[in-house]
Amino acid sequence: MQNEQVNVNIAHADPIVSAGLAALLGAHGDIRIITEGMADVVILDHRNGMEHMRRSAAAMHREAQPRVLVVTQLEREWEVRTAMMAGVHGYLLQNADAEQLLTAVRTLSRGMRYLSPELSRCVADSFTRIGLTNRESDVLQLLAQGQCNKSIARELGIGVGTVKTHVKGLFDKLGATARTHAVVLATRRGLVGDSYLNQSH
Repeated sequence: MQNEQVNVNIAHADPIVSAGLAALLGAHGDIRIITEGMADVVILDHRNGMEHMRRSAAAMHREAQPRVLVVTQLEREWEVRTAMMAGVHGYLLQNADAEQLLTAVRTLSRGMRYLSPELSRCVADSFTRIGLTNRESDVLQLLAQGQCNKSIARELGIGVGTVKTHVKGLFDKLGATARTHAVVLATRRGLVGDSYLNQSH
């Protein structure tokens, strides 16, 4: 372990969360809270973290950019995955303990990524389970519209038995126990969007 100081800029949208983060981190000698100048780690909420990554991607920076740690209440799989895929370096839930916060900041300062163990499991689980075939995806979209097996079969030009097979495949991959459960899980994971559900045809 290096004994170098880590400069942290807390730019979370929630002032109470910011104050709590500053108090927890400021109590440690190897961490210095800064408001200006070059930070090693910047802590943001989910929305501002995503915005920060978009701006960083669009700009051509000559100097090194700070590592980005998102601290948020958003824990749905697709929210975590979207942030990590956008380039966020660390993702921590607001109910994490002080030890996790410290580990996250120190891990990022060493150039690595940090995802809390429970979120790692949830994201890895979603990646391994979700590999829908095109036909399963079609069935899922129609399920999301509330259609029964018979009307799905008619719409897709396949047999009712085949629809049942695809629905069973969807349940297995999503970890669902019922049709509505499958739709809820799929929506959480971004597999069916609101725009699709709102279509009138």
